[in-house]
Amino acid sequence: MTTAGTTLVIGATGTTGSRTAAQLTAAGHLVKAAGRRATLIAGTEPVLFDWYDPVTHAAALDGVDSVYLIPPLGDSDPAATMLPFLHQARIAGVHRAVLLSSSAIPEGGPAVGAVHQALPGLFEQWAVLRPSWFMQNFTGTHAHARSIRDEGIIWTATASGRVGFVDAEDIAAVAVRALTDGQAPNTDLVLTGPEALGYDDIAAIITEVTRRPVVHRRLSYEQMRDRLTAQMPAEFAALLADMDRAIADGVEDRITDTVQRLTGRPPRTFRALLEGEMRCNS
Repeated sequence: MTTAGTTLVIGATGTTGSRTAAQLTAAGHLVKAAGRRATLIAGTEPVLFDWYDPVTHAAALDGVDSVYLIPPLGDSDPAATMLPFLHQARIAGVHRAVLLSSSAIPEGGPAVGAVHQALPGLFEQWAVLRPSWFMQNFTGTHAHARSIRDEGIIWTATASGRVGFVDAEDIAAVAVRALTDGQAPNTDLVLTGPEALGYDDIAAIITEVTRRPVVHRRLSYEQMRDRLTAQMPAEFAALLADMDRAIADGVEDRITDTVQRLTGRPPRTFRALLEGEMRCNS
């Protein structure tokens, strides 16, 4: 099944990886779905892949033309693991790489920002997707979604800061274009939804659509950092708490036209996403 033109999707069972793989196969592209358990995903070739196990890398790259890169989860220094793999990918014949980063992390910034900085020197065709915070954080397995289900509470240190929350389906649609268009973007792309919302707004919309009371509880930076440290490594918890503080300072209060420009359709609103999920679950 593996031929020239195959895309390796790393993290193919994750929030954006699964959607990117599905949209690629639906459009007729060949996909290697990479993950630590080589999960069978309809229309793809499953392949074992672990960022921290270089033995898995060569087989994953065999016959691959382009790669969608999801950084190792919870790693505060992903460049140490990712850059050797990317050098190997270039040698193996990969000519295009699309990296999932974050709107909160600029080129050369912390964590995946170092990989972003290195990518143009490794591949002639590339893109860095820098989405805002995912709408699915409130509906999937994220800590916010769990606390909404368990407590009816969203805990943040964002104060009244607003975010251009974006649907993971829209991120995947941009990823597909970046991976398959005749010419890669060769730039970074900040992706947002159509409106900037505070966490108070998010709680109100969830309450209205689901008819279950949800509130936003505001924590200090230190309280948020300590809460996250109970769930993940302290260094990564501090990084996430810093991102909340940046939201409070207005850094994420912006809207871009990237989804519309690259896909030809407007991004989905948070209310529309919730209403769609309610219909699917009814």
